[in-house]
Amino acid sequence: MGTTTRAKPHPHDDAPDTAAAFERLAALPEGPEHRALRDELVRIWLPMAERIAVRFRGRGEALEDLYQVAALGLVKAVDHYDPARGRAFEAYAVPTVTGEIKRHFRDHMWTLHVPRRVQDLRNRVRGAVKELASATAGRMPTVAEIAEHTRLTEAEVRTGLEALECFAALSLDAETPGADGHSLGDTLGAPDPGFDLVVDRAAVRPCLEALPERERTILYLRFFRGMTQSRIASQLGISQMHVSRLISGCCDRLREELLAEPG
Repeated sequence: MGTTTRAKPHPHDDAPDTAAAFERLAALPEGPEHRALRDELVRIWLPMAERIAVRFRGRGEALEDLYQVAALGLVKAVDHYDPARGRAFEAYAVPTVTGEIKRHFRDHMWTLHVPRRVQDLRNRVRGAVKELASATAGRMPTVAEIAEHTRLTEAEVRTGLEALECFAALSLDAETPGADGHSLGDTLGAPDPGFDLVVDRAAVRPCLEALPERERTILYLRFFRGMTQSRIASQLGISQMHVSRLISGCCDRLREELLAEPG
């Protein structure tokens, strides 16, 4: 196929000189010979693509899956490379493969939808944290230190730091650190029944105001002051049975008025 090993140092030790092979590929018409040469070029450059994939491991995606994405990017590079432009294939393939992997993370790995600008801030902040690690004696650099290093504003740094957590979401069953076995779901709030009480009281107020004064007083003492029927009867000078009948009758009346169709 006309491939020879480079004599001079090369960024990828196993990358051959395939310039002649790509020129031959460009001159071949579509057919078995073209496909065979294309597949051979992909095979020859595959170690370089896999080496690029390794740089992205540890970010929540299996290495085997990254290999596949990198191989797809390499195939695209081989198919679209034009040797007539005078650019070495490696100079074209490396950003093509890298871009394919980054697109994979952007399109498939973010749990939350994150705008492209925020993703860029995340990448700059993430890189700065790594670069500052040696200078900060192993501690997490401060927002101000990251801002100075990246020439971003502190608000942009905070946005980037928040985006670092968007690749994956915690399960609601995950145990919360320092919470004595309680899960994340245990920390979530629930509807407050007190709000329903406020709505109910506001709805019944006009009906209560239409009641005779004695009935209003009885309902107030029973449901707002928590007094027993016996105490109410003693305070108003009537029997406990009469208080019970008045409360029951008032409640039935209020219920009918509240449930009645408007107008």
